[in-house]
Amino acid sequence: MMRTRPLKVALLGCGVVGSEVARIMTTHADDLAARIGAPIELAGVAVRRPDKVRGGIDPALITTDATALVKRGDIDVVVEVIGGIEPARALITTAFEHGASVVSANKALLAQDGTTLYAAAEEHGRDLYFEAAVAGAIPLIRPLRESLAGDKINRVMGIVNGTTNFILDKMDSTGAGYQEALDEATALGYAEADPTADVEGFDAAAKAAILAGIAFHTRVRLDDVYREGMTEVTAADFASARQMGCTIKLLAICERAADGESVTARVHPAMIPLSHPLASVREAYNAVFVEAEAAGRLMFYGPGAGGSPTASAVLGDVVAVCRNRLNEATGPGESAYTQLPVSPMGDVVTRYHISLDVADKPGVLAQVATVFAEHGVSIDTVRQHGRQDGGGEASLVVVTHRAADAALSGTVEALRKLDTVRGVASIMRVEGE
Repeated sequence: MMRTRPLKVALLGCGVVGSEVARIMTTHADDLAARIGAPIELAGVAVRRPDKVRGGIDPALITTDATALVKRGDIDVVVEVIGGIEPARALITTAFEHGASVVSANKALLAQDGTTLYAAAEEHGRDLYFEAAVAGAIPLIRPLRESLAGDKINRVMGIVNGTTNFILDKMDSTGAGYQEALDEATALGYAEADPTADVEGFDAAAKAAILAGIAFHTRVRLDDVYREGMTEVTAADFASARQMGCTIKLLAICERAADGESVTARVHPAMIPLSHPLASVREAYNAVFVEAEAAGRLMFYGPGAGGSPTASAVLGDVVAVCRNRLNEATGPGESAYTQLPVSPMGDVVTRYHISLDVADKPGVLAQVATVFAEHGVSIDTVRQHGRQDGGGEASLVVVTHRAADAALSGTVEALRKLDTVRGVASIMRVEGE
């Protein structure tokens, strides 16, 4: 039997995502009501620019006083899509204090101070849902929090930023340079006017923090995530990757240590074999590869950004939270019982692809190999070829077996001191093997 009194929803922000949330709530009102068991009503929309025309939204619902909106007391669910740290954090905690549950897409806030939000939700017996904060429309947070709650997750590795994947895909498929691919991404609307958050890995790092915290039941903050951007990736790197049967992706990688006593979270470009499922993720799509002890390997794939895909994730959370309200229940909160430490990047063990510019003369390879041996880094393969333009220089490519990042860093520092090494052209990790 359907309840006739509607559940009231307050919307904070009415940009690309917020306007789509409002549209779907209106156009699919009957379906949403049937799925929830009660109608939902858009009770207010907080914006910064009230004079902007917003089609399909009653102007009487528009307000610039977001604080007053979340304090009303008759609001059942607050949807926060304004982003940033403040005033979003204050508005969310105020919403909990006044009896509302919260659905948020705010990856930056959740990564930086999710603990405060979880605590406020628990204190007031309300829900905090945030499916849209990671990977857009792809159902990922709920499977990790609920479907895999009885399993042990050992690794989460994925492409969680569509802008960077579009750029790298264009570099790989067309031979374009970084700037050329970025310009195309900007023209098509995939990249912001200032793409720093995407191309320097900040966006992906926030998502990695959220994923690691949920997957490993421990607290991982944004500051715990190692971050390396992809602006230095070149066409030559892709050529080297192709010689190895690989491509290059900007990956978010969250891992449980082999001994189970710590975790790591990192974002950086990496070569991955063409046989790996993530290698075939094209354009601006996202995909996340999960490795669990009992479930095995799972991959979640789909559009990772955009108004409609993100709004889909938001509305999925709204339906879940509204059902909980009707049943006087709450969904899962923070699970941080393991309290595992986050290891520094120096402890991470992986393979490496190192490209060196060296003097083209006998004995160079022996010198380089000696440096690797002295630092305990085992070499898998070596390729050396002279430069077509002559000049007495050659390119030397070394692919290592698995080694700790700290050991590799020491190796590279020592290589730079050799008279026969003219420069280190690139260093890239090799993942997914």
